[in-house]
Amino acid sequence: MGEKVAAVEFGLDDRQRHRDKLRQCLEGLGRLLEEKRFDRPRNLMGLEIELNLAGPDGMPSMMNAKVLERIASRDFQTELGQFNLEVNIVPHRLSGRVLDQLAEELRTGLSYADRKAREVGSGIVMIGILPTLGQEDLVPDNFSAADRYALLNEQVMAARGEDVSIDIDGVERLTCTARSICPEAACTSVQLHLQVTPGRFAAVWNAAQAVAAAQIAVGANSPFLFGRELWRESRPPLFVQSTDTRPPELQAQGVRPRTWFGERWIGSAYELFEENLRFFPPLLPISGDEDPLRVLDAGGVPRLEELVLHNGTVYRWNRPVYGIADGVPHLRVENRVLPAGPTVTDVLANTAFYYGLVRALAEEPRPVWTRLPFAAAADNFDAACRHGIDAVLRWPKGRNGGVVQVPAVRLVREELLPLAAAGLDAWGVEPADRDRYLGVIEGRCRLRTNGASWQAATYHAARDRGLDRHAALAATTRRYCELMATGEPVHTWPVGAAG
Repeated sequence: MGEKVAAVEFGLDDRQRHRDKLRQCLEGLGRLLEEKRFDRPRNLMGLEIELNLAGPDGMPSMMNAKVLERIASRDFQTELGQFNLEVNIVPHRLSGRVLDQLAEELRTGLSYADRKAREVGSGIVMIGILPTLGQEDLVPDNFSAADRYALLNEQVMAARGEDVSIDIDGVERLTCTARSICPEAACTSVQLHLQVTPGRFAAVWNAAQAVAAAQIAVGANSPFLFGRELWRESRPPLFVQSTDTRPPELQAQGVRPRTWFGERWIGSAYELFEENLRFFPPLLPISGDEDPLRVLDAGGVPRLEELVLHNGTVYRWNRPVYGIADGVPHLRVENRVLPAGPTVTDVLANTAFYYGLVRALAEEPRPVWTRLPFAAAADNFDAACRHGIDAVLRWPKGRNGGVVQVPAVRLVREELLPLAAAGLDAWGVEPADRDRYLGVIEGRCRLRTNGASWQAATYHAARDRGLDRHAALAATTRRYCELMATGEPVHTWPVGAAG
Protein backbone atom coordinates (compact mmCIF):
# COMPACT_ATOMS: atom_id res chain seq x y z
CA MET A 1 0.00 0.00 0.00
CA GLY A 2 1.42 3.35 -0.98
CA GLU A 3 3.44 1.85 -3.83
CA LYS A 4 0.39 1.87 -6.07
CA VAL A 5 -2.33 4.24 -4.97
CA ALA A 6 -5.17 5.69 -6.95
CA ALA A 7 -5.82 9.42 -7.01
CA VAL A 8 -8.60 9.94 -4.47
CA GLU A 9 -10.18 12.62 -2.31
CA PHE A 10 -10.11 12.09 1.45
CA GLY A 11 -12.99 13.01 3.75
CA LEU A 12 -13.18 13.43 7.52
CA ASP A 13 -14.26 9.81 7.96
CA ASP A 14 -11.24 8.61 5.98
CA ARG A 15 -8.88 10.63 8.15
CA GLN A 16 -10.45 9.53 11.43
CA ARG A 17 -10.40 5.88 10.41
CA HIS A 18 -6.78 6.21 9.36
CA ARG A 19 -5.79 7.74 12.71
CA ASP A 20 -7.51 4.87 14.49
CA LYS A 21 -5.67 2.36 12.30
CA LEU A 22 -2.35 4.06 12.99
CA ARG A 23 -2.91 3.74 16.73
CA GLN A 24 -3.78 0.07 16.29
CA CYS A 25 -0.62 -0.45 14.23
CA LEU A 26 1.53 1.20 16.87
CA GLU A 27 -0.02 -0.99 19.54
CA GLY A 28 0.60 -4.00 17.31
CA LEU A 29 4.25 -3.03 16.90
CA GLY A 30 4.56 -2.72 20.66
CA ARG A 31 3.13 -6.22 21.12
CA LEU A 32 5.46 -7.70 18.51
CA LEU A 33 8.40 -6.17 20.38
CA GLU A 34 7.19 -7.42 23.76
CA GLU A 35 6.60 -10.91 22.40
CA LYS A 36 10.08 -10.97 20.81
CA ARG A 37 8.65 -11.98 17.44
CA PHE A 38 11.37 -10.39 15.32
CA ASP A 39 13.87 -12.10 13.05
CA ARG A 40 17.21 -13.25 14.44
CA PRO A 41 20.31 -11.34 13.26
CA ARG A 42 21.46 -12.42 9.82
CA ASN A 43 23.89 -9.59 9.01
CA LEU A 44 21.75 -8.54 6.05
CA MET A 45 22.32 -5.28 4.20
CA GLY A 46 20.57 -3.71 1.22
CA LEU A 47 21.34 -0.93 -1.23
CA GLU A 48 19.24 1.43 -3.37
CA ILE A 49 20.60 4.11 -5.70
CA GLU A 50 18.60 6.92 -7.28
CA LEU A 51 19.84 7.93 -10.71
CA ASN A 52 19.51 10.78 -13.19
CA LEU A 53 18.99 10.65 -16.92
CA ALA A 54 20.83 13.13 -19.14
CA GLY A 55 21.43 13.49 -22.85
CA PRO A 56 24.83 13.72 -24.60
CA ASP A 57 24.70 17.49 -24.08
CA GLY A 58 24.54 17.00 -20.29
CA MET A 59 20.99 18.31 -20.06
CA PRO A 60 18.24 16.44 -18.15
CA SER A 61 16.36 13.86 -20.16
CA MET A 62 12.64 13.34 -19.34
CA MET A 63 12.56 9.78 -20.61
CA ASN A 64 12.37 7.36 -17.67
CA ALA A 65 9.27 5.60 -19.04
CA LYS A 66 10.98 4.81 -22.35
CA VAL A 67 14.23 3.83 -20.64
CA LEU A 68 12.47 1.53 -18.16
CA GLU A 69 10.56 -0.10 -20.99
CA ARG A 70 13.85 -1.01 -22.62
CA ILE A 71 15.60 -2.07 -19.40
CA ALA A 72 12.64 -4.38 -18.60
CA SER A 73 13.93 -5.32 -15.15
CA ARG A 74 12.19 -5.16 -11.79
CA ASP A 75 15.47 -3.99 -10.29
CA PHE A 76 14.88 -0.59 -11.90
CA GLN A 77 11.90 1.58 -10.98
CA THR A 78 10.55 5.09 -11.41
CA GLU A 79 11.27 7.93 -9.03
CA LEU A 80 9.52 11.28 -8.65
CA GLY A 81 10.81 13.01 -11.79
CA GLN A 82 10.78 11.76 -15.37
CA PHE A 83 14.57 12.24 -15.36
CA ASN A 84 14.93 9.87 -12.36
CA LEU A 85 15.32 6.11 -11.97
CA GLU A 86 16.06 3.94 -8.96
CA VAL A 87 17.99 0.68 -8.90
CA ASN A 88 17.49 -1.79 -6.05
CA ILE A 89 20.08 -4.42 -5.15
CA VAL A 90 18.80 -7.57 -3.46
CA PRO A 91 19.86 -8.01 0.19
CA HIS A 92 23.33 -9.44 0.80
CA ARG A 93 24.99 -10.96 3.83
CA LEU A 94 27.55 -8.49 5.15
CA SER A 95 30.64 -10.70 5.09
CA GLY A 96 33.38 -12.09 2.88
CA ARG A 97 33.67 -10.53 -0.57
CA VAL A 98 30.34 -8.69 -0.33
CA LEU A 99 31.80 -5.32 -1.34
CA ASP A 100 33.34 -6.62 -4.56
CA GLN A 101 30.21 -8.67 -5.26
CA LEU A 102 28.08 -5.55 -4.92
CA ALA A 103 30.47 -3.58 -7.11
CA GLU A 104 30.27 -6.19 -9.86
CA GLU A 105 26.47 -6.34 -9.69
CA LEU A 106 26.20 -2.55 -9.82
CA ARG A 107 28.64 -2.19 -12.71
CA THR A 108 26.83 -4.86 -14.70
CA GLY A 109 23.36 -3.46 -13.97
CA LEU A 110 24.23 0.18 -14.55
CA SER A 111 26.19 -0.57 -17.72
CA TYR A 112 23.19 -2.46 -19.11
CA ALA A 113 20.81 0.34 -18.10
CA ASP A 114 23.06 2.95 -19.69
CA ARG A 115 23.20 1.00 -22.96
CA LYS A 116 19.41 0.82 -23.01
CA ALA A 117 19.11 4.53 -22.17
CA ARG A 118 21.44 5.38 -25.06
CA GLU A 119 19.07 3.63 -27.45
CA VAL A 120 16.69 6.56 -26.87
CA GLY A 121 19.34 9.28 -26.73
CA SER A 122 19.76 9.38 -22.96
CA GLY A 123 22.27 8.13 -20.38
CA ILE A 124 22.63 7.19 -16.71
CA VAL A 125 24.25 9.72 -14.35
CA MET A 126 25.07 8.95 -10.71
CA ILE A 127 25.21 12.35 -9.02
CA GLY A 128 23.56 14.03 -6.04
CA ILE A 129 21.98 16.88 -8.06
CA LEU A 130 22.33 17.16 -11.83
CA PRO A 131 24.10 20.54 -12.31
CA THR A 132 22.18 21.37 -15.48
CA LEU A 133 18.71 21.11 -13.92
CA GLY A 134 16.68 24.29 -14.23
CA GLN A 135 13.54 25.45 -12.47
CA GLU A 136 11.64 24.87 -15.68
CA ASP A 137 12.51 21.15 -15.45
CA LEU A 138 10.98 20.72 -12.00
CA VAL A 139 7.29 21.17 -12.68
CA PRO A 140 4.30 18.80 -12.29
CA ASP A 141 4.28 18.05 -16.03
CA ASN A 142 7.59 16.27 -15.43
CA PHE A 143 6.34 14.03 -12.60
CA SER A 144 6.67 10.33 -13.37
CA ALA A 145 3.44 8.74 -14.52
CA ALA A 146 2.29 7.22 -11.21
CA ASP A 147 -0.74 8.26 -9.19
CA ARG A 148 1.14 8.19 -5.90
CA TYR A 149 3.36 11.12 -6.93
CA ALA A 150 0.42 13.32 -7.91
CA LEU A 151 -1.45 12.35 -4.74
CA LEU A 152 1.52 13.06 -2.48
CA ASN A 153 2.03 16.41 -4.19
CA GLU A 154 -1.64 17.28 -3.74
CA GLN A 155 -1.60 16.46 -0.04
CA VAL A 156 1.66 18.29 0.73
CA MET A 157 0.55 21.41 -1.10
CA ALA A 158 -2.89 21.31 0.54
CA ALA A 159 -1.32 21.03 3.99
CA ARG A 160 1.06 23.89 3.23
CA GLY A 161 -1.58 26.13 1.67
CA GLU A 162 0.89 28.14 -0.41
CA ASP A 163 3.84 27.84 -2.78
CA VAL A 164 7.03 26.06 -1.72
CA SER A 165 9.80 28.54 -0.90
CA ILE A 166 13.42 27.58 -1.61
CA ASP A 167 16.07 29.73 0.07
CA ILE A 168 19.61 28.32 0.29
CA ASP A 169 22.50 30.65 1.12
CA GLY A 170 25.84 29.08 0.27
CA VAL A 171 28.74 30.10 -1.97
CA GLU A 172 25.95 31.87 -3.84
CA ARG A 173 22.35 32.34 -2.79
CA LEU A 174 19.29 30.79 -4.40
CA THR A 175 15.79 32.05 -3.69
CA CYS A 176 12.81 30.85 -5.67
CA THR A 177 9.33 29.41 -5.31
CA ALA A 178 7.63 26.32 -6.69
CA ARG A 179 3.98 25.37 -6.99
CA SER A 180 4.66 21.67 -6.32
CA ILE A 181 7.02 19.30 -4.52
CA CYS A 182 8.80 18.61 -7.81
CA PRO A 183 12.08 20.26 -6.65
CA GLU A 184 12.46 17.22 -4.39
CA ALA A 185 13.14 15.20 -7.58
CA ALA A 186 16.47 17.00 -7.95
CA CYS A 187 17.80 15.04 -4.95
CA THR A 188 19.20 11.62 -5.87
CA SER A 189 20.68 9.55 -3.09
CA VAL A 190 22.05 6.21 -1.95
CA GLN A 191 20.03 4.39 0.70
CA LEU A 192 21.83 1.83 2.84
CA HIS A 193 19.72 -0.68 4.78
CA LEU A 194 20.88 -2.75 7.73
CA GLN A 195 18.65 -5.36 9.33
CA VAL A 196 19.03 -5.34 13.12
CA THR A 197 17.39 -6.97 16.11
CA PRO A 198 15.17 -4.79 18.33
CA GLY A 199 17.78 -4.98 21.07
CA ARG A 200 20.49 -3.53 18.82
CA PHE A 201 18.34 -1.06 16.93
CA ALA A 202 18.87 1.97 19.19
CA ALA A 203 22.65 1.56 19.28
CA VAL A 204 22.86 1.25 15.49
CA TRP A 205 20.53 4.22 14.89
CA ASN A 206 22.41 6.40 17.39
CA ALA A 207 25.72 5.43 15.79
CA ALA A 208 24.35 6.25 12.34
CA GLN A 209 23.21 9.67 13.55
CA ALA A 210 26.59 10.35 15.13
CA VAL A 211 28.51 9.62 11.90
CA ALA A 212 26.09 11.22 9.42
CA ALA A 213 28.22 14.35 9.27
CA ALA A 214 31.38 12.37 8.51
CA GLN A 215 29.52 10.54 5.74
CA ILE A 216 28.54 13.85 4.15
CA ALA A 217 31.97 15.43 4.63
CA VAL A 218 33.75 12.72 2.66
CA GLY A 219 30.86 11.92 0.28
CA ALA A 220 29.35 15.31 -0.68
CA ASN A 221 28.42 15.43 -4.37
CA SER A 222 25.71 18.10 -4.82
CA PRO A 223 27.18 21.63 -5.00
CA PHE A 224 24.88 23.08 -7.70
CA LEU A 225 21.16 23.72 -8.01
CA PHE A 226 19.35 25.79 -10.64
CA GLY A 227 22.62 27.24 -11.91
CA ARG A 228 23.85 28.39 -8.49
CA GLU A 229 26.78 27.09 -6.42
CA LEU A 230 25.31 26.50 -2.97
CA TRP A 231 26.31 24.09 -0.20
CA ARG A 232 28.76 21.29 -0.91
CA GLU A 233 25.84 18.91 -0.23
CA SER A 234 22.75 20.87 -1.21
CA ARG A 235 20.33 17.93 -1.10
CA PRO A 236 19.44 18.20 2.61
CA PRO A 237 18.38 21.88 2.63
CA LEU A 238 16.54 21.38 -0.67
CA PHE A 239 14.78 18.26 0.60
CA VAL A 240 13.80 19.94 3.87
CA GLN A 241 12.25 22.89 2.05
CA SER A 242 10.62 21.05 -0.85
CA THR A 243 8.80 18.58 1.45
CA ASP A 244 7.85 21.13 4.11
CA THR A 245 4.14 21.02 4.89
CA ARG A 246 4.39 23.91 7.39
CA PRO A 247 3.23 27.41 6.51
CA PRO A 248 5.40 30.16 8.07
CA GLU A 249 3.16 30.42 11.15
CA LEU A 250 3.75 26.78 12.09
CA GLN A 251 7.47 27.13 11.40
CA ALA A 252 7.53 30.09 13.81
CA GLN A 253 5.80 27.97 16.45
CA GLY A 254 8.58 25.35 16.28
CA VAL A 255 6.55 22.65 14.54
CA ARG A 256 8.98 20.06 13.19
CA PRO A 257 9.60 19.69 9.45
CA ARG A 258 8.85 16.32 7.82
CA THR A 259 12.49 16.07 6.77
CA TRP A 260 14.63 16.35 9.86
CA PHE A 261 17.70 15.15 11.65
CA GLY A 262 15.88 14.46 14.92
CA GLU A 263 16.34 16.00 18.33
CA ARG A 264 17.56 13.28 20.72
CA TRP A 265 19.32 9.97 21.06
CA ILE A 266 16.90 7.05 21.43
CA GLY A 267 16.50 3.93 23.54
CA SER A 268 14.34 1.83 21.19
CA ALA A 269 12.94 1.62 17.68
CA TYR A 270 9.43 2.05 19.08
CA GLU A 271 10.28 5.62 20.12
CA LEU A 272 10.85 6.67 16.51
CA PHE A 273 7.60 5.18 15.21
CA GLU A 274 5.72 6.73 18.13
CA GLU A 275 7.32 10.13 17.48
CA ASN A 276 6.31 9.95 13.83
CA LEU A 277 2.67 9.51 14.84
CA ARG A 278 2.82 12.16 17.57
CA PHE A 279 4.54 14.87 15.54
CA PHE A 280 3.35 14.41 11.95
CA PRO A 281 -0.22 14.32 10.60
CA PRO A 282 -0.81 11.61 7.98
CA LEU A 283 -0.34 12.84 4.42
CA LEU A 284 -1.92 9.82 2.74
CA PRO A 285 -4.80 8.62 4.93
CA ILE A 286 -5.31 5.37 3.01
CA SER A 287 -6.56 2.52 5.19
CA GLY A 288 -6.46 -1.19 4.43
CA ASP A 289 -8.73 -3.97 5.66
CA GLU A 290 -6.26 -5.64 8.01
CA ASP A 291 -7.02 -5.54 11.74
CA PRO A 292 -3.47 -5.77 13.13
CA LEU A 293 -4.53 -6.64 16.67
CA ARG A 294 -6.84 -9.40 15.48
CA VAL A 295 -4.03 -10.81 13.33
CA LEU A 296 -1.78 -10.84 16.40
CA ASP A 297 -4.45 -12.50 18.52
CA ALA A 298 -4.64 -15.26 15.91
CA GLY A 299 -0.88 -15.81 16.08
CA GLY A 300 -0.16 -14.10 12.75
CA VAL A 301 2.16 -11.31 11.70
CA PRO A 302 0.41 -8.02 10.82
CA ARG A 303 1.60 -5.99 7.84
CA LEU A 304 1.04 -2.72 9.77
CA GLU A 305 0.22 -1.12 6.41
CA GLU A 306 -0.85 2.26 7.70
CA LEU A 307 2.20 2.61 9.94
CA VAL A 308 4.53 1.66 7.09
CA LEU A 309 2.83 4.13 4.73
CA HIS A 310 2.99 6.97 7.26
CA ASN A 311 6.60 6.17 8.11
CA GLY A 312 7.46 6.58 4.43
CA THR A 313 6.25 10.19 4.48
CA VAL A 314 8.50 11.23 7.39
CA TYR A 315 11.92 11.79 5.87
CA ARG A 316 14.42 11.14 8.64
CA TRP A 317 18.02 10.92 7.46
CA ASN A 318 18.22 7.64 9.39
CA ARG A 319 14.79 6.09 9.18
CA PRO A 320 13.33 3.09 11.05
CA VAL A 321 11.79 0.48 8.75
CA TYR A 322 9.39 -2.35 9.59
CA GLY A 323 9.22 -5.21 7.11
CA ILE A 324 8.24 -8.85 6.71
CA ALA A 325 10.32 -11.50 4.94
CA ASP A 326 9.26 -15.15 4.69
CA GLY A 327 6.47 -14.46 7.17
CA VAL A 328 8.83 -13.13 9.87
CA PRO A 329 8.91 -9.43 10.89
CA HIS A 330 12.18 -7.53 11.00
CA LEU A 331 13.52 -4.03 11.66
CA ARG A 332 15.98 -2.09 9.54
CA VAL A 333 17.88 1.16 9.85
CA GLU A 334 17.68 2.98 6.51
CA ASN A 335 20.56 5.41 6.07
CA ARG A 336 19.48 8.14 3.60
CA VAL A 337 22.37 10.56 4.08
CA LEU A 338 24.54 9.97 1.01
CA PRO A 339 24.23 11.43 -2.49
CA ALA A 340 24.50 9.13 -5.47
CA GLY A 341 27.86 8.65 -7.21
CA PRO A 342 30.29 9.62 -8.45
CA THR A 343 31.33 6.04 -9.44
CA VAL A 344 30.52 2.52 -8.34
CA THR A 345 33.87 2.43 -6.54
CA ASP A 346 33.00 5.63 -4.67
CA VAL A 347 29.56 4.28 -3.73
CA LEU A 348 31.11 1.10 -2.35
CA ALA A 349 33.75 3.10 -0.47
CA ASN A 350 30.97 5.12 1.19
CA THR A 351 29.14 1.87 1.89
CA ALA A 352 32.15 0.24 3.53
CA PHE A 353 32.85 3.34 5.63
CA TYR A 354 29.26 3.43 6.91
CA TYR A 355 28.77 -0.23 7.73
CA GLY A 356 32.17 -0.50 9.38
CA LEU A 357 31.64 2.62 11.47
CA VAL A 358 28.17 1.77 12.77
CA ARG A 359 29.28 -1.73 13.75
CA ALA A 360 32.29 -0.44 15.67
CA LEU A 361 30.53 2.50 17.34
CA ALA A 362 27.43 0.48 18.27
CA GLU A 363 29.62 -1.96 20.20
CA GLU A 364 31.83 0.51 22.06
CA PRO A 365 31.65 0.11 25.85
CA ARG A 366 31.21 3.87 26.27
CA PRO A 367 29.35 4.87 23.09
CA VAL A 368 30.03 8.17 21.40
CA TRP A 369 26.42 9.32 21.91
CA THR A 370 26.94 9.24 25.67
CA ARG A 371 29.78 11.76 25.18
CA LEU A 372 28.47 13.89 22.29
CA PRO A 373 25.41 16.13 22.79
CA PHE A 374 22.73 15.42 20.21
CA ALA A 375 22.68 19.11 19.29
CA ALA A 376 26.39 18.84 18.41
CA ALA A 377 25.64 15.91 16.07
CA ALA A 378 22.92 17.99 14.40
CA ASP A 379 25.27 20.98 14.07
CA ASN A 380 27.92 18.68 12.60
CA PHE A 381 25.47 17.50 9.95
CA ASP A 382 24.70 21.09 8.99
CA ALA A 383 28.41 22.02 8.87
CA ALA A 384 29.26 19.00 6.72
CA CYS A 385 26.47 19.81 4.26
CA ARG A 386 27.69 23.40 3.98
CA HIS A 387 31.42 22.78 3.75
CA GLY A 388 31.87 19.15 2.67
CA ILE A 389 35.46 17.93 2.83
CA ASP A 390 36.53 21.23 4.45
CA ALA A 391 34.06 20.96 7.35
CA VAL A 392 35.13 21.30 10.97
CA LEU A 393 33.21 18.98 13.29
CA ARG A 394 32.73 18.65 17.04
CA TRP A 395 33.77 15.30 18.49
CA PRO A 396 34.61 13.84 21.92
CA LYS A 397 38.32 13.86 22.68
CA GLY A 398 39.37 10.51 24.09
CA ARG A 399 37.13 8.41 26.31
CA ASN A 400 36.90 10.92 29.13
CA GLY A 401 37.68 14.26 27.49
CA GLY A 402 35.31 16.98 26.43
CA VAL A 403 34.00 17.83 22.97
CA VAL A 404 36.52 19.58 20.71
CA GLN A 405 36.49 20.98 17.20
CA VAL A 406 38.46 19.00 14.63
CA PRO A 407 38.75 19.16 10.82
CA ALA A 408 36.64 16.40 9.31
CA VAL A 409 39.55 15.04 7.27
CA ARG A 410 41.68 14.66 10.38
CA LEU A 411 38.86 13.07 12.36
CA VAL A 412 38.23 10.58 9.58
CA ARG A 413 41.87 9.67 8.98
CA GLU A 414 42.98 9.46 12.61
CA GLU A 415 39.92 8.03 14.35
CA LEU A 416 37.03 7.00 12.13
CA LEU A 417 38.85 5.00 9.46
CA PRO A 418 40.52 2.71 12.05
CA LEU A 419 37.10 2.22 13.64
CA ALA A 420 35.54 1.44 10.27
CA ALA A 421 38.27 -1.11 9.57
CA ALA A 422 37.64 -2.79 12.92
CA GLY A 423 33.91 -2.82 12.23
CA LEU A 424 34.36 -4.45 8.81
CA ASP A 425 36.60 -7.05 10.46
CA ALA A 426 33.82 -7.73 12.96
CA TRP A 427 31.40 -8.28 10.05
CA GLY A 428 33.90 -10.72 8.52
CA VAL A 429 34.52 -8.65 5.39
CA GLU A 430 37.50 -9.75 3.31
CA PRO A 431 40.58 -7.70 4.38
CA ALA A 432 41.57 -6.94 0.78
CA ASP A 433 38.13 -5.45 0.10
CA ARG A 434 38.22 -3.56 3.40
CA ASP A 435 41.56 -1.98 2.57
CA ARG A 436 40.66 -1.19 -1.03
CA TYR A 437 37.44 0.66 -0.30
CA LEU A 438 38.50 2.38 2.91
CA GLY A 439 41.62 3.42 1.02
CA VAL A 440 39.36 5.46 -1.27
CA ILE A 441 38.04 7.38 1.75
CA GLU A 442 41.61 7.95 2.96
CA GLY A 443 42.59 9.21 -0.50
CA ARG A 444 39.75 11.73 -0.55
CA CYS A 445 40.81 13.04 2.85
CA ARG A 446 44.49 13.17 1.94
CA LEU A 447 43.79 15.13 -1.26
CA ARG A 448 40.78 17.00 0.20
CA THR A 449 38.77 15.99 -2.85
CA ASN A 450 35.30 14.53 -3.17
CA GLY A 451 32.60 14.77 -5.83
CA ALA A 452 31.46 18.22 -4.75
CA SER A 453 34.94 19.76 -4.67
CA TRP A 454 35.77 18.23 -8.08
CA GLN A 455 32.56 19.61 -9.60
CA ALA A 456 33.19 23.08 -8.18
CA ALA A 457 36.84 23.15 -9.31
CA THR A 458 35.97 21.96 -12.81
CA TYR A 459 33.14 24.49 -13.10
CA HIS A 460 35.41 27.36 -12.06
CA ALA A 461 38.11 26.18 -14.50
CA ALA A 462 35.48 26.34 -17.26
CA ARG A 463 34.46 29.85 -16.22
CA ASP A 464 38.11 30.89 -16.21
CA ARG A 465 38.32 29.72 -19.84
CA GLY A 466 35.54 32.18 -20.70
CA LEU A 467 32.47 29.95 -20.66
CA ASP A 468 29.28 31.48 -19.33
CA ARG A 469 27.50 29.95 -16.34
CA HIS A 470 25.17 27.70 -18.35
CA ALA A 471 27.91 26.43 -20.68
CA ALA A 472 30.30 25.82 -17.77
CA LEU A 473 27.73 23.71 -15.91
CA ALA A 474 27.00 21.70 -19.06
CA ALA A 475 30.73 21.16 -19.69
CA THR A 476 31.22 20.08 -16.08
CA THR A 477 28.36 17.60 -16.36
CA ARG A 478 29.65 16.12 -19.62
CA ARG A 479 33.15 15.73 -18.18
CA TYR A 480 31.70 14.18 -15.02
CA CYS A 481 29.89 11.60 -17.17
CA GLU A 482 33.08 10.78 -19.09
CA LEU A 483 35.08 10.19 -15.91
CA MET A 484 32.21 8.38 -14.18
CA ALA A 485 32.30 5.86 -17.03
CA THR A 486 35.96 5.06 -16.31
CA GLY A 487 35.05 3.79 -12.84
CA GLU A 488 38.08 5.44 -11.27
CA PRO A 489 37.33 7.05 -7.85
CA VAL A 490 36.67 10.77 -7.91
CA HIS A 491 39.72 11.84 -5.90
CA THR A 492 41.89 10.64 -8.83
CA TRP A 493 40.01 12.64 -11.48
CA PRO A 494 41.83 15.48 -13.23
CA VAL A 495 40.15 18.86 -12.82
CA GLY A 496 38.79 20.58 -15.92
CA ALA A 497 37.34 19.56 -19.26
CA ALA A 498 39.05 17.05 -21.54
CA GLY A 499 41.58 18.35 -23.97
